Amino acid sequence: MRLPFHTLDVFTTEAFGGNPLGVFPDAAHLPTELMQRIAGEMNLSETVFLGPPETPSGTARVRIFTPRVEVPFAGHPTVGTAIFLAGCLPTPNAAALGNVRLVLEENVGPVPVEVRFEGGRPVFARFTTAQLSEHRPSPHSRADLAAMVGLDVSEVCPDGLPAEMVSCGLPYHIIPVSSVDAVHRATLDFGIWRRLLARTWAHHVYVVCVDAEGDQADVRVRMFAPGSGVSEDPATGSAAAALGGYLAALDGREQGQLSWVAEQGIEMGRPSLLYVEADREGGRTTAIRVGGHAVMVSEGTMVVPD
Repeated sequence: MRLPFHTLDVFTTEAFGGNPLGVFPDAAHLPTELMQRIAGEMNLSETVFLGPPETPSGTARVRIFTPRVEVPFAGHPTVGTAIFLAGCLPTPNAAALGNVRLVLEENVGPVPVEVRFEGGRPVFARFTTAQLSEHRPSPHSRADLAAMVGLDVSEVCPDGLPAEMVSCGLPYHIIPVSSVDAVHRATLDFGIWRRLLARTWAHHVYVVCVDAEGDQADVRVRMFAPGSGVSEDPATGSAAAALGGYLAALDGREQGQLSWVAEQGIEMGRPSLLYVEADREGGRTTAIRVGGHAVMVSEGTMVVPD
């Protein structure tokens, strides 16, 4: 069996930045075990398998796999898949579009995505999370969390920024730190991670500083996910969604739209920018959106044993 595939770099405007994504069109019918083996062979943070929609409002069925597990939702596959699908529209129609709305049927539910066209081609996509953020307090001490990410206890959970577990479909253990330098120096101690988080609800580690190095960014982040077979991720849209929920709740305003730009992947040599928005109405967060650019990088064929 010969399966065509494409790759994109997501949350970047240039090839070899951002987070690589594998896309297998017309492949959601494959056995789950085979999809997992293909994702392991691709060895990217995520690989997606597309199929026809299963609902009248859907654009495509989307299944998402890390090298080790299937996940119900992920951000860079959502952004990259939407831009890939928008690029498959007939050229005369695409050239006339300023924006197009797609609905991706992921395991978390339908995920609406707005894709922006420039010069007749899709360049930017922004999704609205299918689930609003769920928040749980971290059960671990500052000392334990600091040791897990290789920092001094004084650098973790600065005033007003508690550690918290947050999910918009994929849970993250958010660990705020005091400086961009602390983010840069963070290293995950696998032994401590295994003891504290490996079998817990939020085992993905998200190190966050509410400051940034680049002129275009507001927040600096890193994400470690050994439980999903990803030692470190260069750009994580589902974590950015959780970040939007976390920061919006801390902001606490009654009404308004909040926005942030997160920089990620700097330490990996794959700089990425993730655009996060949150709506507040009646003192609560009512919507979270994450957007970014993506560029096509390659296409090919994988020969899979029948």
